[in-house]
Amino acid sequence: MDETIEMRPVGYVENTFHELKYNKDMYQSVSKIIIYDEFKDGLYRVTDFDRLEVIFYFDKFNNYELIQKRRIDGVMAGVFASRTPKRPNGIGITTVKLEKVVDNILHVKGLDALDKTPVLDIKPYVESFKKGPD
Repeated sequence: MDETIEMRPVGYVENTFHELKYNKDMYQSVSKIIIYDEFKDGLYRVTDFDRLEVIFYFDKFNNYELIQKRRIDGVMAGVFASRTPKRPNGIGITTVKLEKVVDNILHVKGLDALDKTPVLDIKPYVESFKKGPD
């Protein structure tokens, strides 16, 4: 199968991180996710949840290796056994803490995406959905 999938962002990240390198400070920092006006109604009742999953596009990375060193333990592993941003499709997902919502702006803690990163989707974090089969 050789099909192309097109997506358009629902918003973008605003923070102080601009460098293409691992920075552990991201996980303790607050970022803003600016939701485009046409998607603003999708935020209705998002504050029912204190954690969200943010799906975003690694737009600043344009190459990848199928085997590379993992950040978490330094072991060489396949890209699908890694959390690297250097991926065939450049999709990232991070669970964040929702600090507050002001109009169309989400203030979140722990987002490991660079400034101006396109946000593809946002989902509530639901613990019971994270439990896989036994």
